Amino acid sequence: MFPHVCSSDQVDWKPGPYEGVDLKVLHKNPKTGGVTVLRRFHAGALIPAHIHREANETAYILSGEWEESGKVYTQGTCFYAEQGIKHGPHHALSEVISLTIFDGPLTVD
Repeated sequence: MFPHVCSSDQVDWKPGPYEGVDLKVLHKNPKTGGVTVLRRFHAGALIPAHIHREANETAYILSGEWEESGKVYTQGTCFYAEQGIKHGPHHALSEVISLTIFDGPLTVD
């Protein structure tokens, strides 16, 4: 049995670090500060280019259409951004839900 089990319907959406982005924190690692989250990007949300100085980020699109560098990505796409590497801007063409893992604290610059 896994020591931590969470159903997404047991967790409320909370405002994310950008307007038009909500988070459901499914797990937080007390040792590293890393988090596993569902992210909801409202249709039309535009997230500026940014850096996560304390964590690598892996994001997997569960639903929706996401534009990155002039290319549209949909369900089944996986993105990875190494800690300290600038990425974005991101544009949600429709509502986008992603499963995202930050292996350290979720900070943005």
